[in-house]
Amino acid sequence: MTYKIIKFLFAPIIKLLWIKKVEGLENIPETDRIILASNHESYFDFICLAAISPRPVYFLAGEVFFKKWYFRPLMKMTGQIRVDRNQKDKSQAVNKALEILEREKVFGIFPEGTRSADGKLQKAYTGVAKIALKSKSKVIPVGMIGTFEIMSRHDKYPKFKKCKIKIGKAINLSQYYGKEEDKEVLINIADKIIMPQIAKLTGEEYNF
Repeated sequence: MTYKIIKFLFAPIIKLLWIKKVEGLENIPETDRIILASNHESYFDFICLAAISPRPVYFLAGEVFFKKWYFRPLMKMTGQIRVDRNQKDKSQAVNKALEILEREKVFGIFPEGTRSADGKLQKAYTGVAKIALKSKSKVIPVGMIGTFEIMSRHDKYPKFKKCKIKIGKAINLSQYYGKEEDKEVLINIADKIIMPQIAKLTGEEYNF
């Protein structure tokens, strides 16, 4: 309920000020467990994606969001998942993500792990693949275009520029189910399947 109230109040403002165009919204199903996997240019990636999604999105968010006074209340009230990027054991965050997907919710993740320093795609981690296989969820690639110009990691305040969001078709990974502990399989899924689809949406190349 809190999530719905916050979205009702703020989504129209976010759309008006920072979102120019959205493509592929119909690719997000009304029901079913899904993972939205997006490139990560800015703090505004999750804000804009949450604003346009027809369903609540629960993100794996870095500890920095829970430390900043202006983000912390939002993170807690909307049920976002805290992950400490400096902690080697991420099992607790992964388990929380799996719980969300088991409840047929929408889980959001940035496979690159952190915001890009130059707005370009970075090397992805394998967490998105592992969670997808463990939860038997489809992955929907998302391309965020222009959020780096709104507020890059080097900026203290957002600019009044607009982004474009492209949502791709769901990626079915069922042929890999049961192989969530195979590191080579996870790397292949992240680098050869998911990230190239995100790159296609952003108009970039992913050469990792």
